[in-house]
Amino acid sequence: MHKVFILLSLAGVCALPSTAGAQTRTPAPPAKMSIQGFGGLTFGNSSFVGGTSFGSTFGGTLAFDLTPNIQAIGEFGRMSDIKPPLFNLLEFTPADLRIPAWYGEGGVRFIAAPHSAVRPYGEATAGFARLSTDIDGFGGTAYEIVETGLGYFNRTEPMFGVGGGIVFQGGPITVDVGYRYKRIVSSGLSSVLNGANNYDVNDVRIGVGVRF
Repeated sequence: MHKVFILLSLAGVCALPSTAGAQTRTPAPPAKMSIQGFGGLTFGNSSFVGGTSFGSTFGGTLAFDLTPNIQAIGEFGRMSDIKPPLFNLLEFTPADLRIPAWYGEGGVRFIAAPHSAVRPYGEATAGFARLSTDIDGFGGTAYEIVETGLGYFNRTEPMFGVGGGIVFQGGPITVDVGYRYKRIVSSGLSSVLNGANNYDVNDVRIGVGVRF
């Protein structure tokens, strides 16, 4: 009996390394990702005369889970017109001035109730925006001169943002209803059209995506 006990003990000891090795080789569950397309409305206020200026926005967002409650996010999009409300006064003239901006940014998103079908979130981002100027409403030599002059105002500037929203998920499909506040830090000529101020943009959006 004593010899049998010794043999069983040795067999158990030999089995431990192989069991531990098998546990080590077990692959971790794949990280979750989501991709989303969105569209919405931008608006901004100014201390100048003119009230509120509106535009549209669209783009795409990629999110990658770091933890159940934290995601790394990247976003690329376009805001069709972020001109200061002062230029709304041009509506009374043939000229139509727009300041569109393409942008790219990355950041971190913090998620509440990550395992729920309804997930509130908040996020902070940083990136760059390419400001340009477009004008329509007249032609000829005057247009060529103005268009050439406005080209000097085109600049790539730093951009910072915060926002939040709620994600609704059914199966792999997600619907995101959210708000973003973006500040484009303008300098030099790019700030002249905004009275030497930064561009502050409010963005209300809805997005549809897939989580996999």
